[in-house]
Amino acid sequence: MPSVFTHEFNTPAYKGKVSFDTGLFINGQFVDGSDGTTIDVINPTNGKVTTSVSEATSKDVDTAVDAAQRAFETVWGLNTPGAQRSILLGKLAVLMEAHADELAAIEALDNGKTFSWARNADVAASIDCIRYYAGWADKLTGQVQETSEAKLTYSRHEPIGVVGQIIPWNFPLLMFSWKIGPALATGNTIVLKPSEFTPLNAIRMAHLIQEAGFPPGVVNILTGYGNTVGNAISHHMKIEKVAFTGSTLVGRKVMEAAAKSNLKNVTLELGGKSPNIIFDDADLEQAVNWAAFGIFWNHGQTCCAGSRIFVQEGIYDEFLQRFTAKARSLKVGDPFDPESFQGPQVSQIQFDRIMGYIESGKEQGAKVEVGGERQGNEGYFIRPTIFTNTSPDMKIVREEIFGPVGVVIKFSDEEDVIRQANDTAYGLAAAVFTQNLNRAIKTAHRLKAGTAWVNCVNQLNTGVPFGGFKQSGIGRELGNYALNNYTNVKAVHINLDIKM
Repeated sequence: MPSVFTHEFNTPAYKGKVSFDTGLFINGQFVDGSDGTTIDVINPTNGKVTTSVSEATSKDVDTAVDAAQRAFETVWGLNTPGAQRSILLGKLAVLMEAHADELAAIEALDNGKTFSWARNADVAASIDCIRYYAGWADKLTGQVQETSEAKLTYSRHEPIGVVGQIIPWNFPLLMFSWKIGPALATGNTIVLKPSEFTPLNAIRMAHLIQEAGFPPGVVNILTGYGNTVGNAISHHMKIEKVAFTGSTLVGRKVMEAAAKSNLKNVTLELGGKSPNIIFDDADLEQAVNWAAFGIFWNHGQTCCAGSRIFVQEGIYDEFLQRFTAKARSLKVGDPFDPESFQGPQVSQIQFDRIMGYIESGKEQGAKVEVGGERQGNEGYFIRPTIFTNTSPDMKIVREEIFGPVGVVIKFSDEEDVIRQANDTAYGLAAAVFTQNLNRAIKTAHRLKAGTAWVNCVNQLNTGVPFGGFKQSGIGRELGNYALNNYTNVKAVHINLDIKM
């Protein structure tokens, strides 16, 4: 029998008790992994074990896929009208609302992000996402194509079948919702692997999915490691679609596995090194506030983080002074302290990776304006860090750090800054700050990124597509664009009066 995770929250931000099974969720039941092994879940504030969850293996992937296939062929897919799928997704959104504070507390405990941000951003956006796709479930249509009066020709969008989904640790609940929303709305069944670093809300959501009334096998959740469960999902011959969010390095492996197995459909939302261009005529106070939000929000563990901050020379000195002051003012500390803006990094591995990049910047001659060191002696806390005096070949300028580390770069020439902004392997997001509307629009159009923000950053909406150019990914999350990821288009030709 799987163990039960019980935790009593007694914090300034949230008081309450959670208790739920921590097994694999296969065919509507919580079960142990086939090997009977577990994975320790570590509290990033102190490095201690929070609980243990069941560890899945490739054998468990086979079992989950079989359950998902049976569900697709009998109680889901084309066997369940879109209106019924909509009702179930709507019930799930209502349950998430009823448990919103609990979900936020679990997210803060598991990931280290602050409770306030988890509640007001992650959980709120997750509920919105599930409700949005509930609205789409009965509105999926094909087209009638005019050919001739002797033939009726039309197209229909059919669910793919069993889909595999692999989500990251930086936004555990939100990425869970982004993945299951469009997949369930379009009638697919799911085998999902959360990150082994942050599995708790995926497991908690399994309980809510069960309570909402989804048939057994429609959603299966396997906690396990990437090199076993993720690899098995990517290679599985009965999974015809895989969606992955994470690093570009792992995205390549997922795509390679998909190609080497059954050439499964692939959606990838990968890394970024987003430019933030601030022109002389920008509202300086707002530019500083947004730039800090762009790089330090979620501890810098954001794929679209504005980590390359280009500032025009006329305001560079004043911007830098204000920006470093802003960074110093951000409180790093307990995720359940209402005053905290930034909690710990998610894991020892990520902490070491970020500190390695900070040391690299120092060794290569960049100047640390603020931060550049850990905070405290316990947990994975890193102070907000700003580098200047960089060169384009430095690792901190070219590579995704995925932490609270930004570089500020002076520019004078508008053409040159656009060239520098686009000089990256990534193309997930970009931002421009200016009061000149023509400049704003023209610059946004010239930046090679899937999302371009004007006078803001990190603004996402469930109805607006999100995804990258170049090595930042393939396909789009959110909006009606995401529905295309989970359907096959079939053309039907009906002979009315064609004689042979």
